[in-house]
Amino acid sequence: MIEQGVLERSVTGIHAMVPAAAKIRQIVWETDDTFTLSLETSALGEYSFSPGQFNMLYAFGAGEAAISISSHPRKAKEILHTIHRVGTVTTALSQLKKGGTVGIRGPFGSPWPLEPAKGQDVCIVAGGIGLAPLRPLIYSLLDQREMFGRVILLYGARSPRDLLYTVELEKWQGRQTMEVLNIVDRGDPAWKGHIGVVTNLFSYIRLDERRTVAYVCGPETMMKYTVMELEKRGIGASQVFLSMERNMKCAVGFCGHCQYGPFFICKDGPVFHLPSIKHLLDRKEL
Repeated sequence: MIEQGVLERSVTGIHAMVPAAAKIRQIVWETDDTFTLSLETSALGEYSFSPGQFNMLYAFGAGEAAISISSHPRKAKEILHTIHRVGTVTTALSQLKKGGTVGIRGPFGSPWPLEPAKGQDVCIVAGGIGLAPLRPLIYSLLDQREMFGRVILLYGARSPRDLLYTVELEKWQGRQTMEVLNIVDRGDPAWKGHIGVVTNLFSYIRLDERRTVAYVCGPETMMKYTVMELEKRGIGASQVFLSMERNMKCAVGFCGHCQYGPFFICKDGPVFHLPSIKHLLDRKEL
């Protein structure tokens, strides 16, 4: 059993309320509407983060958006943010060029806890852009591979064109130390993989309910049904961690935009131990 209260919450490095200026090293388009922004850390002082945390990115003249960090926690020269272009701020960020500047403050929020998974099997379930905040966790697991049992990644997207990090997915699939299964809602003539929702992938793996810890991130409906599938396989709420998403404006719990029941996603999350929020997953429009 995993005890409650295993999540740490912190704001380190950059000042919590005043953005620092970060120079853009590179912008890589992952899909038609999703890109990865690489920022230099040289002007940010002693910057560090834990897997699962996020930064507030400021597009000058447009506003701020909360974006998960998707880079390796131990590679300090750059910070990566994989961003889905959906609104005014993310569109403004997508139009920036190499050498441009963005404002950044953070990191904020609770990280994915690794301690409960030591000596256990790990099942990671990601939907769409939800793979981005899980990528630093995967890096950390692979860095300390001997400390864990099986490492399994189940990843689903709308179509083959919407899969993130395709080169890395192939690399992970080729490693004998990690199992990777991908699925898409709809295929194309070149797609030879699984078709359907990500929970269908549970039919292709066998989990040991006595020693599996699960980390889940994706659309809330997908996470709800993933939790149900895990329960069917004997994996209880105490063995599951979720990353939630809301419209975060201040990142420090002042504005209330990201309220989720009694919690604020920005300061109480975004990573939650499932027992603390399980009763909220069935609440519509919460």
